[in-house]
Amino acid sequence: MSDPHLRDPQEKSLFEAPPLAEQERMVEAILFATAEPITERELNARMPHGCDAKTALAHLQRRYDGRGVQVVRVGEAWAIRTAADLGFLMQKETVEVRKLSRAAIETLAIIAYHQPVTRAEIEEIRGVSVSRGTVDQLLEMEWIRFGRRRMTPGRPVTFVVTQSFLDHFGLESARDLPGLKELRAAGLLDNRPRPGAEDEREEPLENDGQDDLFDEEGA
Repeated sequence: MSDPHLRDPQEKSLFEAPPLAEQERMVEAILFATAEPITERELNARMPHGCDAKTALAHLQRRYDGRGVQVVRVGEAWAIRTAADLGFLMQKETVEVRKLSRAAIETLAIIAYHQPVTRAEIEEIRGVSVSRGTVDQLLEMEWIRFGRRRMTPGRPVTFVVTQSFLDHFGLESARDLPGLKELRAAGLLDNRPRPGAEDEREEPLENDGQDDLFDEEGA
């Protein structure tokens, strides 16, 4: 009589995780077929029980190091992307539907560098009021999202950048944003007129913004 505690070899294989090399292949296939970055948790959910997406990703990332495409981290997710130095090969002519206004660019930059940040804090830094249209445009582009509310009077909502923002600019996290030295070297910090002067929807603040902590939803 066979021992009931001994599983059939084929049955046992159903409970064992595939070899690491096979797990790497699975992760590679998922990343290759997925347009948007995917998290380790989502990878584990798609793979057989017992797989370790984190380990497979680490091995896969090393294997792609120096290749034309690379396994990169985007926020809390992962993706396969063209190597940064080969980006010029991927250029193509497209019709530009709309451009970000200077007000939107400055608002986005403030959120990226100071997140989480409230609307009043953005206005205090810029020195001009922020129109609803500017914030709505960035929300529609999914480059910013609502963060946690501040535990201050009125409980104003905060804004933070999204994973889509990081992916678009090739950043792993907001900590990878260029510093002042890099911005000056690129000529992005110069003596320009007060921002918002040409935007008719944005008017200079009459106060320092300290008393203007209000909720985005109530604006």
